Amino acid sequence: MNFSFDNERPIYVQLANMIKVSICNGTYESGSKLPSVRDLALSAKVNPNTLQKALFELEEEGLIFTERTNGKFVTTDKKIIEKTKNELAKSISENFKKEMNNIGLSLEEAILYLQNLGGKK
Repeated sequence: MNFSFDNERPIYVQLANMIKVSICNGTYESGSKLPSVRDLALSAKVNPNTLQKALFELEEEGLIFTERTNGKFVTTDKKIIEKTKNELAKSISENFKKEMNNIGLSLEEAILYLQNLGGKK
């Protein structure tokens, strides 16, 4: 996973989002064990407490769960993963539309632009 942070949002929020994306795209498969907090924190070059806060957020959303003494695991509930994927797609789409509007493109022109890049209608 590529960890790159901006100054716009708290790091734990960015970490949680990165892990969400990794769950949605299958990097962390449903039911699989996540790397330890320490290993993830070292990879991201963040304080373990910051990473723990991100994982707590994901656990609150139901994307991950903890098995006492065994570690943290990705949910096996496909509906939760699909819901998260849809929420991420909606957010990305809304941001894309807003940015296209900011440079003067209508929604129709933005869709045409995506189609020209190889997207489908």
